[in-house]
Amino acid sequence: MSVIIPLPRERFALAPTVLAKTDAFTVTGWRTGLGIEMLALESPRGRVEMLPYMGQMLWDAVFDGVRLTMDSAFAEPRPAQVIVETYGCLAYHSGLLRNGCPGPQDDHPLHGEMACAVMDAAHLEIGEDGQGAFVRLGGHVDYIRGFGPHYRAMPSITLREGTLIEMAMTVQNRSALPMDLMYMCHVNFAFVQGGRIHQAAPFTPERTRVRTEVPAHVQPTQAYSDFIEHLAATPQDSAVLEHPEQWNPEQVLYIENPRADAQGESHVLLERPEGDGFAMSWRPDQLDHLARWILAGEDASVAAFALPSTCEPEGYTAEKAKGNLRSLAAGETARFETRFGYVTAAQTVALARKISEMTESENV
Repeated sequence: MSVIIPLPRERFALAPTVLAKTDAFTVTGWRTGLGIEMLALESPRGRVEMLPYMGQMLWDAVFDGVRLTMDSAFAEPRPAQVIVETYGCLAYHSGLLRNGCPGPQDDHPLHGEMACAVMDAAHLEIGEDGQGAFVRLGGHVDYIRGFGPHYRAMPSITLREGTLIEMAMTVQNRSALPMDLMYMCHVNFAFVQGGRIHQAAPFTPERTRVRTEVPAHVQPTQAYSDFIEHLAATPQDSAVLEHPEQWNPEQVLYIENPRADAQGESHVLLERPEGDGFAMSWRPDQLDHLARWILAGEDASVAAFALPSTCEPEGYTAEKAKGNLRSLAAGETARFETRFGYVTAAQTVALARKISEMTESENV
């Protein structure tokens, strides 16, 4: 059972206003000086900030005093049509017609049209289900072009008691023709020096594959090229984020066929030196590719250690050539779900053990 609270844009004023309050959450809305509508959900464990009308982007999150979000030059979200114009968020929806870094033959924006899409409507849903009480940001946007694609995207962000965030995307093809579909849940965690990555796949060249092609936006040095060559041969050396200078410029890796548990989920964990960590869970039957993006740059640092997706992020033309495009039939709907956030030291130990057992089970 739940209650829907519409969030028309006129409800967002410069002064923060409490829009809803439950036993577990307080929801506040405001409009920034740059004109961006924002929502903050606060609980006893933390605070999450979202952009209800800009692609329903997840801007920032802090749990138990630990900030999850990448470091960047963006102190606040900025008006943007493409993601690079406001690249400082914790998570966004990458896609849907196009995804990834455009190649020489592509004309699409970096990570597609959905990342900064102007939403047609937004709402809060407050209720309780089999997993307990929740507060959910939802909404929709219709993408429609004359003589071209027509879809409805329905993203959502759900918070429950605890420190994990559920982020989902439902997309319906409203055209009479099939449409290409490319989607990635792009979660930009903070870079953790000395952090250890646990994944349900071995760190072998076949299963943890290093991107050796250098994208156009990267200016390679000899040390950078040498590090790519080293990681390609010994990807186990990417399991611990040591020597930040080695991760500048960025490195991208692809994790092939990570194992799923009995519930159909796979998991990746970034264990912090303090003993706690960041975690990502998703269903490989929904999102059958997994990328990793690590950068410790001067103006931005990020450990996007788990990017579940339907394809690799090399742009439309390259992914089409690989056979990685999905097709959504006329009237068909697809849904993608992820769950990520902060885990305590005890939860980190338990999840690391579970991931290790999942990986070891391949050899049984």
